[in-house]
Amino acid sequence: MRISELAERTGVSPHALRHYERLGLLRPARTPGGYRDYPETMRREVIFISMSRQIGFSLKSIAERLPAYRAGRLSFDDMVLAMQSRVAEIDAALAALQAQRVQVIDHIRWIKEQKKKHQAAKRQARTRAAAKPWPTIKKGSS
Repeated sequence: MRISELAERTGVSPHALRHYERLGLLRPARTPGGYRDYPETMRREVIFISMSRQIGFSLKSIAERLPAYRAGRLSFDDMVLAMQSRVAEIDAALAALQAQRVQVIDHIRWIKEQKKKHQAAKRQARTRAAAKPWPTIKKGSS
């Protein structure tokens, strides 16, 4: 099948399919005219790659598992273990983001305190300036 048909049947864009080919994940045959010719079995591989990408696996990680998937050696247990590892990565990322969120909120609080101090200092300066008497004119100087 041609790239447009594979794209339509898998929901993966032709651009992404070409990218996967450049990375060595897909190796379509070529017609005498130079067009890519994807066998039906490659549809399964593209869906495997697409689903793996959707849950956050890197293309490098997918490339490591793809040969076992193609050969039928990637067991359900292997896939579950990989996905559990991915969940742990997501949990770590969420924890890091939560810690960063706390820091941002602390920074907001600090900035608001600085603003209040700055505004109070401006008010004091205006009050001091208003409380000063007019300068006196010395006699004999004009």
